[in-house]
Amino acid sequence: ERMRMMNEKVIKLSDADEVCDFVRAAGMCDFDIDISDQRMVIDAKSILGVMGLGVQKELTVKYGGENVSFENVLNKYVV
Repeated sequence: ERMRMMNEKVIKLSDADEVCDFVRAAGMCDFDIDISDQRMVIDAKSILGVMGLGVQKELTVKYGGENVSFENVLNKYVV
């Protein structure tokens, strides 16, 4: 199996509604998605985890799969 490309985007979620929108989209994907600030890496499908990272700051999303609706949601929040 060839190495899958990791996609990486920097996003900013400004409030709880945006966090829910993002986590819902991540949850639809059949591949792992990590979201991180400078200090820790969290599973992007965990609402509490993503909330814990905080809003109004730049977060890095890394994922190794393709899902058009996830990409569409992600692109709304790209910095």
